[in-house]
Amino acid sequence: MRQPSMLDGMRRTSFAEMSCAIARSLEIVGDWWTPLIIRDVYLGVRRFDDLVTDLGISRNLLTARLDQLVAQRILERRRYQERPARHEYELTQAGRDLVPVLMALMAWGNQWAGLTEGPPALLEHRPCGNLFTPLVTCPHCGGQVTADNVKVHPGPGGRQGPGTWVLAERLTQPDRP
Repeated sequence: MRQPSMLDGMRRTSFAEMSCAIARSLEIVGDWWTPLIIRDVYLGVRRFDDLVTDLGISRNLLTARLDQLVAQRILERRRYQERPARHEYELTQAGRDLVPVLMALMAWGNQWAGLTEGPPALLEHRPCGNLFTPLVTCPHCGGQVTADNVKVHPGPGGRQGPGTWVLAERLTQPDRP
């Protein structure tokens, strides 16, 4: 079982009003448990008791996270038993679209998170049967996307505000990434 952390009781700042896709995404999936819940559901751990056992998460915390993921349309709750009422969880399209993001995070963790015994899981691309490490590529030229070869332009929804007071102005300057 996981040891409680002093961070467990801390309230986090809401990013819901920030004009930033990363901040808004973190508002929905940014707590510590959510990516692990999504990972488990993707890998077939779909029932409440199985999620509690696999993750070592408290029942109250899991209930709150599952309710939030259902409300955000990341997961769908499906009843599999009437008496007592029991549910399992399935990824919605929004949830399935998060899976490659988690795979990219997994690839980063495999390289940088100190996994000295090697990757805990390997990924196989079903259409070709090959093992792979996820990477982000440009849909136009197929080239790998890196921090060094991308230029960010201001978008139509960008504005100065919480979380982007300096950034919104900096994006309009010519000498930046």
